[in-house]
Amino acid sequence: MGMNPCATLRIIGLLLFSAAAQAGELTVSAAASLGTAFTDIARAYEQQYPGTRVHLNTAASGALMQQIVHGAPVDVLATADEFTMDQASERGLVIAADRHVFIANTLVVVVPKAVVQRPAGLAQLALPRIRTIALGNPDSVPAGRYARGALEAAGLWSVLADKLITTQNVRQALDYVARGEVDAGFVYGSDARTLRERVTPAFRVPTTVPIHYPIAPVASSRQPQEARRFIAFVRSQRSRDILLGYGFVAAERHGDDG
Repeated sequence: MGMNPCATLRIIGLLLFSAAAQAGELTVSAAASLGTAFTDIARAYEQQYPGTRVHLNTAASGALMQQIVHGAPVDVLATADEFTMDQASERGLVIAADRHVFIANTLVVVVPKAVVQRPAGLAQLALPRIRTIALGNPDSVPAGRYARGALEAAGLWSVLADKLITTQNVRQALDYVARGEVDAGFVYGSDARTLRERVTPAFRVPTTVPIHYPIAPVASSRQPQEARRFIAFVRSQRSRDILLGYGFVAAERHGDDG
């Protein structure tokens, strides 16, 4: 005997409701430098998986980790350095087995667009005409940590100490340069591209370690399967193309555990 059409429709409806409920919502905490690219990636993810919703939270990597420490409901963490992700792993905040490096970046010194005499290297930042230099706070901002490492390696950290102005994240350092409030700033190559009509890259900074971006599911996530699916999407060619389009570069160990 066949099933009542109304009953069939009711079962189909329940199945559809169940599928939608499983899709759920995700909160993704990503380094400030990933903000624009991850906005596009999140929209692409929602299009590919109807019924999903990605809430993007951006800040300095260290600040994002502290938010999780204090109980913020986060599903996925993406940082601008492996050091911060190492700390998150050691504290059990993320699932280390599902951690992956998905993209890389470069560090550059930028100056306001109107500047004619651009510094050609780190040593020239000591010249009198460069009075102020913006960089992210090295204690919480990976870009600032990379900059400090490069300056220490060049023997210039203490020499330039009086010129340095620390910011809450790398985008703030970029904004200071764009507004002409400082003479130079350390930012990522991808950041420099976002405001290329207002800032000019003066030179690329040699970093002591590669600028790798790892991503991992947060251990306390209530959507672990969805978190892993989003991470897989971030590592896909579609997302990689988006990131490369914003000036990121392929990681030497793309797809390997961070």
